[in-house]
Amino acid sequence: MKLKGSQKAAFSFGAFGKDVVYMLIASYLLNYYNVVLGMDSVFIGTVMMAARIFDAFNDPLMGIVVAKTKTRWGRFRPWIFAGTVLNAVTIYALFATPQTDDPNCGLMKAWLIIFYFAWGITYTLMDIPFWSMIPAITESGSDREQLTSLARTFAGVGDAIPTVLTMTIVPLLGAGTAAANMRIGYKWWALLIAVVFVISETVCVLVVPEREIDTNTKTTKVKDMFVALLKNDQAMTVVGSIILVYASLNICGNLVLYFFQFDVKNPGAYSIFAAVAFAAQVLTMMIIPLLRKKFSKNALFLAGFVIQILGFVVILVMAYTGLYSSENWYVLCIPGMLIYMGYGMLNVIMTIFLSDSVDYGEMKNGTRDESVIFSMQTFTVKLASGLAVFLAGFVVKWIHLDISDNAVNSMATLQGLRLWMTVPSVILLVLGIILYKACYKLDDNKMDEVKAALGREK
Repeated sequence: MKLKGSQKAAFSFGAFGKDVVYMLIASYLLNYYNVVLGMDSVFIGTVMMAARIFDAFNDPLMGIVVAKTKTRWGRFRPWIFAGTVLNAVTIYALFATPQTDDPNCGLMKAWLIIFYFAWGITYTLMDIPFWSMIPAITESGSDREQLTSLARTFAGVGDAIPTVLTMTIVPLLGAGTAAANMRIGYKWWALLIAVVFVISETVCVLVVPEREIDTNTKTTKVKDMFVALLKNDQAMTVVGSIILVYASLNICGNLVLYFFQFDVKNPGAYSIFAAVAFAAQVLTMMIIPLLRKKFSKNALFLAGFVIQILGFVVILVMAYTGLYSSENWYVLCIPGMLIYMGYGMLNVIMTIFLSDSVDYGEMKNGTRDESVIFSMQTFTVKLASGLAVFLAGFVVKWIHLDISDNAVNSMATLQGLRLWMTVPSVILLVLGIILYKACYKLDDNKMDEVKAALGREK
């Protein structure tokens, strides 16, 4: 199936919208409930980790439901639209908290638990069918890689919008930087993002077509779907890589705002830092198709790991040599660019790898279960985010970080923040390289064999 340019653009616009809402939750929910409202950081992290444990059961089941769906509107699009509308409601609710004197009272805790779990469930409804469309509407090779690169580029722009603009827009919408003003600002910012989200996914489902894919009758049984997934060693390898890559970035991402607020002591600089870093990510994603003309997917994947590790090492060296201050903070843009360039490269290639593993699984097991396989991407991305927020909440408490206005933290506290923001990420990325080198085998030549085998079977 060959997609038109307008259809690729519509799909990519959908990727933009869904990542805007995801990054708002992933990057700012901890900051909102902990710094703005004053809720205990360990409790926040525990709630988010518990939600990820729930996702371990919920996400694969949703993948199976999507795989079994047959409507006149297609298999994926009804779920994308329904999940989007419901998720938009939960996003607004998470930032439209009731007024209470005690941020740690039962009502506030129940509010976070109910709506964060609801956000995770409804995001799953939309995210699994969205990414499952790539292997369903493209063939392996350049067409799939071009769509993936374009969609991930738009998603990167979506990531950047809340990351770069939130700490600028929220005080404007709330008419001040005091906690009460920030609370109002976050509520209206969340509403605006929710509206953009609904518009983008509506365009996607109206413009992007679906095709009917022949599937083996064994996929009608839930047990067979799980067995096929577990037998797909390449899909499981990619899933493991996704956990490690996303966790490494999210650990840093959840602590870097604290870093700029209480170590660099220039929270306003964070928006510019994030803008530069995300610009590097988006540009990297855009040139992946060009790089593919000279380098294999596997070479680019390894390069992404190395570039990210280098970025984390540089930022740690800068921290311990005093190369930055509240005035010359801009030197931090150098490691920030490296980290996000590497992440952008890994993000695109991992999506291609996961799509390729669908074809591989069809060849190996005789079943084509893209929704079940991509449910693991949704689960692992949320798992990595949950682990990162849980760890960040623990770190803030454990290093005794003072988050009050005009706080003065000890050097031991700041050194702890620097270490936790970088070292765990490097360790996870090294483990990612080891996993990839030991287990992944779907290089370009192998995918040609898979494509030929599927062609003979058909």
